[in-house]
Amino acid sequence: MVELMVKRLLLLILIASIWTAAGCARRQPPVAGPAAPPPGPPPAAAPAPPPRPAERVEEALPVPAEPLAEDEIARRTLDELNRDSPFKPVFFGLDSAELDEAGRSIVTANAGLLKKYPAWVITIEGHCDERGTAEYNLALGERRAAAVRTYLVSLGLAPDRIRIVSYGKEFPFDPGHTDAAWAKNRRAHFVITSK
Repeated sequence: MVELMVKRLLLLILIASIWTAAGCARRQPPVAGPAAPPPGPPPAAAPAPPPRPAERVEEALPVPAEPLAEDEIARRTLDELNRDSPFKPVFFGLDSAELDEAGRSIVTANAGLLKKYPAWVITIEGHCDERGTAEYNLALGERRAAAVRTYLVSLGLAPDRIRIVSYGKEFPFDPGHTDAAWAKNRRAHFVITSK
């Protein structure tokens, strides 16, 4: 549209220049010698129609393809992930740091999540019930966390992605004083520390 207007303007300037040159050529005094016949008037050009007002052009913007649905877990913050943890805790028997069949199954499932999200670094917290001394429970909690880490490494996870810590009996999952509460507190708990 703009190019057409520019071309028309240049055409009008050219026509005006020719008329001006023609007018100036007639006013010059005659030159001695044979003179060329004066040029005739330029051919009459049809008057240019007035330019059309600018029109709004609706450009069709390219519509991007539907974005891939991002993984719901990957979009969560660390706090959200740890509050509604995708990991299951591993429970242990009384005074034990050995993984039973159920514990190995849970650790294997948790290892699958860690393989799916290779940037995640975790801390495995070892916990105990309230019975026993603080020193004994700290050592037992550390053995529980270490047993889980050892099993994760045997499943192919890099050891530098897995940290361990023992809290002994300091942070019980269930504050009750029953066998059922104590069973819930003898655990290895997974916490995502970075992603």
